[in-house]
Amino acid sequence: MIESRRIRTAVIVAVALFATAACTSTRTQTSMGEQIDDTVITAKIKGELIADPLTKAHEIDVEVFKGRVQLNGFVRSNEMRTQAIALARRVDGVVAVDNNLKLKAAADHSVGESIDDAVLTGSVKSALAADARTNALRVNVETRDSVVLLAGFVNTAEARTAAGEIARGIKGVRRVDNQLAIK
Repeated sequence: MIESRRIRTAVIVAVALFATAACTSTRTQTSMGEQIDDTVITAKIKGELIADPLTKAHEIDVEVFKGRVQLNGFVRSNEMRTQAIALARRVDGVVAVDNNLKLKAAADHSVGESIDDAVLTGSVKSALAADARTNALRVNVETRDSVVLLAGFVNTAEARTAAGEIARGIKGVRRVDNQLAIK
């Protein structure tokens, strides 16, 4: 009887320790609670961008890891960039905002240029997915005027470097702006 209680207690303690370890975060992974927090922060920032008359939410990608926010994409004005940063900073839970927003060229984008940029984006994403060193799902790729912007959070410096090299190796890419952050 006493022995079975000890075994039961040992099993309960082992399960509790396993559950606690599974729910804690590491440098490169978030705990379940942090993932939920990051998802809520992302949603709140997107909501702020949508509600704001100056910002164009569809032009701004929001990535969050442990409260650190990346604003990525190509925007039309400095005012839009400044406003997006201010909106992100005022959301509860945000610990830092990385501004990876680039200004679009003043000239209008032709349909042909938009198609070319879309093809380059697709080519870069495909190449990243085919390379074991990179986690393509973690890398946001945007292209404007043949300039590729890489953003998001990766686990290692090797993954960051590899993503930049892969993007530069795509025919038609004029320049790569590698804003990938290491977790």
